[in-house]
Amino acid sequence: MKYCRRCLQPDTRPDIKFNEDGICNACLYEDFKKQIDWEKREKDLHAIAAWAKANAKTYDCVVGVSGGKDSTFQAIYAKEKLGLNPLLVNCAPDNITEVGRNNLENLVQWGFDMISLRPDPRIMKKLTRRAFYEFGNPIKPSEYPLYASAYIIADKFDIPLIIQGENAALTLGVVNGLGADGNALNVNEGNTLAGGNASDWLDDDIKPEDVFMYQFPDKNRLIQKNIKAIYLQYYVREWSNTHNTDFAVARGIGGRTQESLYDIGRYRRYSAVDSDMQIVNQMLKYYKFGFGFATDEACYDIREGRLTRDDAKWYVREYDGKCGQQYIEQFCRYIDISTQEFWRVTEKFINKKLFAKDETKWIPKFQVGEDFDESQ
Repeated sequence: MKYCRRCLQPDTRPDIKFNEDGICNACLYEDFKKQIDWEKREKDLHAIAAWAKANAKTYDCVVGVSGGKDSTFQAIYAKEKLGLNPLLVNCAPDNITEVGRNNLENLVQWGFDMISLRPDPRIMKKLTRRAFYEFGNPIKPSEYPLYASAYIIADKFDIPLIIQGENAALTLGVVNGLGADGNALNVNEGNTLAGGNASDWLDDDIKPEDVFMYQFPDKNRLIQKNIKAIYLQYYVREWSNTHNTDFAVARGIGGRTQESLYDIGRYRRYSAVDSDMQIVNQMLKYYKFGFGFATDEACYDIREGRLTRDDAKWYVREYDGKCGQQYIEQFCRYIDISTQEFWRVTEKFINKKLFAKDETKWIPKFQVGEDFDESQ
C-alpha cells in the first residue's frame, strides 16, 4: 500500500494511477487546472447552453439531483448563470433521511419542476442484500437508477442536455471509461456501474421488466437524438467540495448537524446526507481498501490548500472508517439480518493484508500517509 506523495490517496483505490514521482492523477489534475483557459471553457459552456435552448422542445436540460451540495449548485448554476430551464430528476433512495427530504424541498422552492422516481422497494431491498453478500457494497444496485434516471428522462422527453456534476476521472484520479473531459455520456462506465446494464441484476426472481429504471439508455440512440451530457465541474473554475458546500448552505440545505463525527466517518457534515446506508458502505470500503470518506475529504482539502498533508493525517486517523452502531443496526433491519450475520459477512471482505483482528476489533496494520508493505 503506497500513498500519494502530495495528498493521502492510497494506491488501493481501484483504477488509481500514480506518476513516476509517486503523485496521484488527482493531484496532477490540480496542477493542470492552473493552465486551463477558464474563460474559454466558460464561453464553451455558454455556447452549449445556447445550443440547448435553441433545440429544446420542453425543458432545456435535465439535472439529476439529491438536494445535496453538488446538485444544488448544479441546478441553480444552470438556472441562474446559464439561463436554462432545467427539469430536476430525483431518484429517491429507500429510507431517505428527513434532512434529505427537506433538502429536496428546499431546492424545488428555488423555482424548479422536479420528477421524483422511486424504484420498487421490494426489488431494491433484495438487490441491496445480494450486493452486500456478493460484493460487500450494499449501495451498488442503487447507483444504477440513480445515474440512469436523468438519461431515461432526457430520452423520453427529448430534452437535449443533461448536466452532471463531477467527473471522478479528474477529481479522484481514476483511469476508467469515464474519460478526462467534459463529456458525460459515458458516466455509466465508472467503477460501481461498470456498464450500467440492468441485466447485471437478473436472476430467477427478477425479470427485465422489474429493473427498467436500472438500465442506462442506449448511447447510440442518445447520440442519434442529438442529446448531449456534460460534467459541469469540467467547465466551471469555482467547482470544489468546499465551494459547493458553502454555496448550498447559503441557499438553505441542511447537514448532519446532530450526529457525532465519529458516527458518520467524516469530518464535514454536508455530503451524502440523504441516505444513512452511505455511512455503512464507507466503513465497508475502508475495510476493503484501507480508506473511507474522510480520506477523500482530506485529499480535497490538501489539494485546495486548506490543510497540510501532516495536519490532514489527524482527520483521517480520527474519523476514517468509523460508523455508528445505530446505522449498522438500521441497515441490518432493512435487509433482515442480525448484526452477528452482518459482521460474519463483513469479515469475508476485510483486507487481511491491511487489517489484523485484536480481540473483537479489526485494527489497521498501516499508518496513515506512510507506505506499508502488505507482505508483513
